[in-house]
Amino acid sequence: MYWSSGNYEAFARPRKPERADRASAWFVGSGLASLAGAAFLVRDAQVPGERITVLERLRLPGGALDGIKEPEKGFVVRGGRELEDHMECLWDLFRSVPSLEVEGASVLDEFYWLNKDDPNFSLQRVTEQRGRDARTDGLFALNDRAQKDLVRIFLATREELEGKRIDEVFSRDFLDSNFWLYWRTMFAFEEWHGALEMKLYLHRFVHHVGGLPDLSALKFTKYNQYESMVLPLTRWLMDQGVTFRFETEVTDIDFDLTPGRKRATRIHWTEAGKPGGVELGEDDLVFTTIGSLTENSDNGDQHTPARLDDGPAPAWDLWRRIAAKDPEFGRPEVFCGDIAQSKWESATVTTLDPRIPRYIQQVAKRDPFGGGVVTGGIVTARDSSWLLSWTVNRQPHFKQQPADQIVVWLYSLFVDRPGDFVRKPMAECTGEEITQEWLYHLGVPEAEIPELAAGAARCVPVMMPYVTSFFLPRKAGDRPQVVPDGAVNFAFIGQFAETGRDCIFTTEYSVRTGMEAAYRLLDVERGVPEVFNSTYDVRKLLAATSRLRDGAELSLPGPEFLRKRLLHRLDATEVGALLEEFGLIDEGR
Repeated sequence: MYWSSGNYEAFARPRKPERADRASAWFVGSGLASLAGAAFLVRDAQVPGERITVLERLRLPGGALDGIKEPEKGFVVRGGRELEDHMECLWDLFRSVPSLEVEGASVLDEFYWLNKDDPNFSLQRVTEQRGRDARTDGLFALNDRAQKDLVRIFLATREELEGKRIDEVFSRDFLDSNFWLYWRTMFAFEEWHGALEMKLYLHRFVHHVGGLPDLSALKFTKYNQYESMVLPLTRWLMDQGVTFRFETEVTDIDFDLTPGRKRATRIHWTEAGKPGGVELGEDDLVFTTIGSLTENSDNGDQHTPARLDDGPAPAWDLWRRIAAKDPEFGRPEVFCGDIAQSKWESATVTTLDPRIPRYIQQVAKRDPFGGGVVTGGIVTARDSSWLLSWTVNRQPHFKQQPADQIVVWLYSLFVDRPGDFVRKPMAECTGEEITQEWLYHLGVPEAEIPELAAGAARCVPVMMPYVTSFFLPRKAGDRPQVVPDGAVNFAFIGQFAETGRDCIFTTEYSVRTGMEAAYRLLDVERGVPEVFNSTYDVRKLLAATSRLRDGAELSLPGPEFLRKRLLHRLDATEVGALLEEFGLIDEGR
């Protein structure tokens, strides 16, 4: 397997691998990594779909990419994924998946046209004093020390940041900036999360620094990501003959481990309460999703708080059993061993009459019933004790959603702090109480809040013990390689497998691990698309530098006559032209 970029590889069709007609594939879990891996086996490795089986403990596919209407409770979305144009593996996948709504179009076509016609951007990213514009004016407010922090972390090696927390490598000046407010609420970073992940994100998304204040860097699907992404992909796989076995819990995998060679020999599972499994031959492949950010999620309802479930966690227990067999299979306890620092809570609010949407429109500055972009991404209440953020995507967010309802998603980073209106931690609040706190920061008059929260909305809170577990400080070897050294018929996929090419908590990462696993085990003669190289593009770096300085020009050291002479010399060079183009110097002074 190798990485590539450019049209030569992107448009090529690989020849059928020698092993394709003999191989059978088993996928553990039906999250996006497994769905993508199965699709690449069918499309690129040309393995017959009938020889691919997906084993899933739950009753639906999609993993964290969910969206459902629960009886009596209402619509539920545990989280949403922010998409961008340089998710090379993701779009490589969905260019081949037919749209369920547009005849003759792919999911990528549908998504592309939607975001061309209705580009995403926010008209009010941050509020304070109960729904008022926080007047950040799109500025990052990074002083000299904070800017130096960013440059130092950007230039540091991965090894220097292993095992360190963000608040150990960034100053208070940085952590008090608008930049950190935009960043932490957009990506769900806490100050105690890993500095290494922060660095990887900076490199991965440096081309989108300018879009952080108004979220113009982002693109969104038409509906929730289950209906817009998981459903068409699953149906396409089923049409190819792929078998899905739901309510089947994989409990262990056996391996034959010898020096220089590792082979999976048996999968153990429980199906319908009965133990079962399959023996694996030389041409049987196993793709295992390890860990889970949504494991043990618990849904509350309008009158019941969501419960923190810290009990047995099947996905983590499976990885523990596997990891105990070989040091190269990772260290799950690094990620699942500190729920207090990996949990947070989200909630889905459904409005039931026009009264609340009027307040949404005041903040979003768009009609939430208009069918297009509404908030353009999250709105953060900067002075919220919970650090509450909320968003309204294009409506309807669900195909079966009534036309007079609005679905709102919100989350908080500080779920154990008392609220500003309900005076209780979010973790202890019912859906009705969470709605009250949100309405308070939306600017609803206090006297109206109880009645509106009780009768004009329905809320489903969701507590997720492991939702940011992959952000916890880590070191090399804590995550196993997608295909460990010596592995001949198995791979690890998903957010806790290590590719070394991308950053986690993205749909792209899941798809990339599935693609790398399929290409490597089947020896597909096509390059896996390389991560977009913005971190090596001087133009992208200069544009980001200008934005991080809020447009301030560079201050050249030395006497005035020397500065003018230097600027004059730069004037005749490409360097000078670039510095002027991105507003870092003004040669006309």
